[in-house]
Amino acid sequence: MTLSDQELERYARHIVLPQVGGVGQRRLKSAGIAIVGAGGIGSAAIPTLAGAGVGRLTIIDDDVVDRTNLQRQPIFRDDQMGQPKAELAAAFVRGLNPHVKVRAIRQRLNPGNAEALLAGHDFVLDGCDNFATRLVVGDTLTRLKIPLVSAAAVQFQGQVALFRGWEADKPCYRCFVGDAFDADYCDTCAEQGVLGALASTVGSFAALMALRTIVGIGDDVAGSLFLFDGVKLEWRKIRLPKDPNCRTCSA
Repeated sequence: MTLSDQELERYARHIVLPQVGGVGQRRLKSAGIAIVGAGGIGSAAIPTLAGAGVGRLTIIDDDVVDRTNLQRQPIFRDDQMGQPKAELAAAFVRGLNPHVKVRAIRQRLNPGNAEALLAGHDFVLDGCDNFATRLVVGDTLTRLKIPLVSAAAVQFQGQVALFRGWEADKPCYRCFVGDAFDADYCDTCAEQGVLGALASTVGSFAALMALRTIVGIGDDVAGSLFLFDGVKLEWRKIRLPKDPNCRTCSA
């Protein structure tokens, strides 16, 4: 896959990086990433991935814009109340980078449609707001052997992790959270609150993790959980064990 003259100019600051170069930029152009959730995490990740030149983006979200979203979801505007987030986010991508092919899916991801919606991508970034969906995403991607970056933010705390649970020494998402959360309810920012900048920080970090994985930059961090404390301004890295009894990825 080649880069046009316009793309060479657009991505010049990437291409001069020894860790990226023309080869890495072509890898980004060839890649397809699905983003589950266009909320606070997605609103930071989507512009970053589109601006970086990821060739295909799929945005999955069944929600509409509410005024309470605008404090942490800057890709939406006050005059877009009640409009579908997935379609608005896709329009944002088209305006930002015409070289990116983007598809909006206004559906709630569930066990019946997850495989059809996620198959064919090289990477998935999950920033949705409930454990039931997160577990469906994690279980499905383990079966499909597609890497997952899972990111969450609430109050002043954020977490991001990369999962490749089909590998013998790597945990899946269910290894991390177990079976206790197979339900729609979980504590959300609606109940607990979240600092807008915290959600943006976590979403951008998740996008960085996706980009470095696709390009092949740095050490492999699959199976590591990154925790961010927005009060102390500290990142902490924890190695996650693989659960030998996990019903998703155990032998």
